[in-house]
Amino acid sequence: MTGVLRSPRGVVSSAENTIARVISAAGCRDEEIASVVESSGPERVAEILVDEIVGRVDLPPVELDEEIVVQLWFTHGAKRIAHLVKAGSAGVTCEPGETREPHARIEQDLCEAVRAVFGPRGDGAAATRRLELRGSGTPQAFVQPPRAFWVTQRLLATMDDRDQIGLTELASRHGSDKWGIHRYTPHYQHHFEPLRDRPLTVLEIGVGGLSGGTTGYGAPDKGGGSLRMWKRYFPRALVYGMDIADKRALSEQRITVLRADQSNPVELHRVVEETGPLDIVIDDGSHRSEHVLTSFATLFPYVRDGGLYVIEDLQTSYWPRFGGNSEALDGPATSVGFLKSLVDGLNHEEILDSGARPPGAFDRHIKGLHFYHNIVFVEKGLNAEGGGPAWLRHPPRRRA
Repeated sequence: MTGVLRSPRGVVSSAENTIARVISAAGCRDEEIASVVESSGPERVAEILVDEIVGRVDLPPVELDEEIVVQLWFTHGAKRIAHLVKAGSAGVTCEPGETREPHARIEQDLCEAVRAVFGPRGDGAAATRRLELRGSGTPQAFVQPPRAFWVTQRLLATMDDRDQIGLTELASRHGSDKWGIHRYTPHYQHHFEPLRDRPLTVLEIGVGGLSGGTTGYGAPDKGGGSLRMWKRYFPRALVYGMDIADKRALSEQRITVLRADQSNPVELHRVVEETGPLDIVIDDGSHRSEHVLTSFATLFPYVRDGGLYVIEDLQTSYWPRFGGNSEALDGPATSVGFLKSLVDGLNHEEILDSGARPPGAFDRHIKGLHFYHNIVFVEKGLNAEGGGPAWLRHPPRRRA
């Protein structure tokens, strides 16, 4: 499978900038897509497309009696870029090249394919697409279509995003614990669905986890299931993972894994130097209250207005093992105690005695707090609607 080139440190080079430009252009006019294709190189854009298509393909575990080969041709002016997609017992792979007798051949204008794969949902088209299926005119194909037809259909569904898979299903497919051990995916889908068609920058703190029944916290090639889930759910996003262990081997196209300690503000600032401004931050890291508070104070200012900061596993706020407390429930040193203070911040313009509560650093920058069992969504935005009128704030004076 093709992929982007990375520097020895594991950080994406200019290749990631190319992907970001292609994704951004996919929601624009045809001329702007064509301009990005020209400046980036049609071959490189086609490589990005094929990597994305193969990465999205979901083939149920069925027995294939032979390797299925699908020829992809992307045209750009007089140029034709060829790639082969192969489906077999080992999965789905791709490589540049041509073959004389593929099981199927899909030809499409490159710019149109960019819009179909990376553009907003419902914005794609297949006006230039040509499809050839070997053996489609035989009597056997009408009785029982061969496996090659089914594999081709799955590729086309991937290109056109016809599956619309939900987060709960994606969590199951990619081995994320956001469903099963936890019941987070319905809440994530509720808040993330309106953002799904945007070109986003997503950062998740905590990459390690269970992979194939093996604990992945110390293994460099284990974990990352949630990152792959976000990549599939947000087709136009650049997804970053951050972990205190070295998990950079899990990086792939549209997923970049960085190494940093979430309790260290200096290292967190370095992460943002790599990612740029953030649209979504998900804290699924150590779950220690002091680490949660440090990460929030450092990263929340970099979240764009309209973005979301999510903190998982708030149950640890009550557990001493994680620096929590089940007695002083409003203590500002615990995760939930701190979050409770943000509720007053939502209504800071209504508080009459400013001396009773000093102004908070986030009062004007949080416009919504959404609490569920063990998880909270903090909505970034201007909170300056103004308080109630002065005559209504105090009880009427009694007449003498």
